[in-house]
Amino acid sequence: MSKKIKHCSNILLTGNKSKDKHYQTQMQVVFDALLKQPKTMLMVSNETGILRTTICGYIAKFRKQNSIRMLQKNACSISKHRAGYYTTNTELFPIVEPSNTTKL
Repeated sequence: MSKKIKHCSNILLTGNKSKDKHYQTQMQVVFDALLKQPKTMLMVSNETGILRTTICGYIAKFRKQNSIRMLQKNACSISKHRAGYYTTNTELFPIVEPSNTTKL
């Protein structure tokens, strides 16, 4: 006499704010990990336990907010492949000087 229950994510998420808090917490953990020192996405993933695909999405959001920079592309200490080293520390952001070209 077991009944099959339809799964409806709308019912489960109605009034549940914990998913948003978890999202914000993970985003803050990634931000803080990149604040300490420049790291690749894989390094952050191994340090925090957050999936690399999720970290990639957070980095895209940080780029839109202009709160992250890629400092260099170098061999990752974990994968040994070339990867971008990112930082959220504004003191480490490279200084970009305006070009001296004039428009005619």
